[in-house]
Amino acid sequence: MNTPFKYIYRSLAIAFAATMLASCLDKLDEVPDNRTEIDSPTKVASLLTSGYPDATAAVICELSGDNYVDDNVVVPATHNDAYQDFHEEAYKWVDINNYSMGAQDTPYSVWQAYYGGIAVCNHAIVAMEEMCPGIETMSAADIAATYPELSASWGEAMVLRAYLHFMLVNIFAEAYKNDQLSMNDVGVPYVVEPESTVYVDYGDSKYLHNVKETYDLIEQDLLAGLPLISDSQYKVAAYHFNRNAANAFASRFYLFKRDYAKCIHYADEALGNNPSSMLRKWSSLNTNTINSRLLDYNDETAPCNFMIQSTYSVQDRMLSACRYAINTGTTFTQDGQTWTVPSTLDIIYEGGGPNWSGYVPAYSGNLYIFGGQQYGVWLFTVYEYFEYTDKIAGIGYVHMLYHPFTAEETLLCRAEAKLYLGDRDGAIQDLEFWTKSKLVTNALTLSGIQRKYSRAGNNQWCSPLHPAEMGFEKVLTGEDLAVLDCVLHFRRIETMFEGMRWFDIKRYGITVYHHYRGANEDVIHTDSLAYNDPRRVLQLPKNVIDAGYPANRGTSAGGGGGSSSSVVHDLSKGDAVNPIQLQTN
Repeated sequence: MNTPFKYIYRSLAIAFAATMLASCLDKLDEVPDNRTEIDSPTKVASLLTSGYPDATAAVICELSGDNYVDDNVVVPATHNDAYQDFHEEAYKWVDINNYSMGAQDTPYSVWQAYYGGIAVCNHAIVAMEEMCPGIETMSAADIAATYPELSASWGEAMVLRAYLHFMLVNIFAEAYKNDQLSMNDVGVPYVVEPESTVYVDYGDSKYLHNVKETYDLIEQDLLAGLPLISDSQYKVAAYHFNRNAANAFASRFYLFKRDYAKCIHYADEALGNNPSSMLRKWSSLNTNTINSRLLDYNDETAPCNFMIQSTYSVQDRMLSACRYAINTGTTFTQDGQTWTVPSTLDIIYEGGGPNWSGYVPAYSGNLYIFGGQQYGVWLFTVYEYFEYTDKIAGIGYVHMLYHPFTAEETLLCRAEAKLYLGDRDGAIQDLEFWTKSKLVTNALTLSGIQRKYSRAGNNQWCSPLHPAEMGFEKVLTGEDLAVLDCVLHFRRIETMFEGMRWFDIKRYGITVYHHYRGANEDVIHTDSLAYNDPRRVLQLPKNVIDAGYPANRGTSAGGGGGSSSSVVHDLSKGDAVNPIQLQTN
């Protein structure tokens, strides 16, 4: 995917630093090879491969959410620094500024990579418009009939542009509430044409969209492109918006927008008539080594892997650094008040579910630790790949594969939508498909769900929701609420390390509590993030604000806070290659 276009056209992405822009724009005057002129269907398709971002928001979303605990709190003897300074800023919900421009997993890297991908899409679209007069005003059917050689690329460009904006608005803006409320929330710039100047006035009204307008534009591009997606266009479909991935995206989009009938329709398109056949086959996973596990899990031919995203990310190393992790909880007393830190290890891995006890069966034997279980546990899926640039020096680039769309997550989108449309039995059936795929043998029943997700007392498996405040037209209660808690719990398990839990926190107004203690501190700090806290919006990168786009949240927002097992591999004891021994460039 590292084609010359990646570097040529990303120079036109929004909010590059001025020096970077000047350098990159110089490259526009060069002709490195004949692909610079995008004048054929083959060249358009090649260009679009560089539109898929190599950065991820997973780290900052996970640090913002409720999956990770601070080991300095739950393991009192520790005084660890964050792996990178900005990780602590993310966990504290303050503006994230303490990072270099080239650092991985930062707000800037996400903004740059995603708007860089949008720039690629826009250049591809312009090239196709020049080759195919009138294509921009045609219906999908007419495009397919008139320009068959370019129709699939047109579809890919439209869907990819929609997806990149969808991710940006969910990271850097408020969650969608409803059309009325979301008109009052600042969205993100929806860019539909290539930029051709170094300095762009992003305060111009054409860039200032509210969340409703941003969602409307996403929907417009999505519906224009989806009918034209063709898997035959790609050499490796899993690294592109293939049919299943595009339908899964549409299902998630309409779930977030709460158009539940459309959510179910597109989920059905992706999952087919036999959803269980599409789900991951954990029983056949090759467990000889952690690398063999990864190869099986990231198999681009596996039906469950609708889309795979290759990124430069150091999340594996962050977890191994033993500061923020999925870990056990604790109770502590400070200033006369007693606080309880829930065990995310229980919630996600080993605390059982509505029809299983102990570990999620599929994860038994597939969990890893570094330096002892008290420092956190992680699933092998977050393990890194390494691309050497100098094997003798042991340096190179860290890669991680993420899964933006899977059959499992799409199934859970459908289950949630069915529940809101009154089909509780259908929702439970989808949830049982999910548990069976995780090797659970017991049947899933409504009574089992009610027992597990009872809201009597302080149940750590039931998140404090605020759907009415978030604009939901229907607020579930009683048995339906218990099933919703089950859906959200399964989504939390399914999307661990991917950052998707943060989106559920935002759209349901889930209250999050963070307890943290700095490396050189003895006092534990407590804070909470309520449904209406402006810090739920990730602040824009500083250089974007400096370029003229208005800040999307207050910089001094106040919160609502008050004053080893046999199924776990210990990497420090040689169970697998120690990733910390490798260096990054």
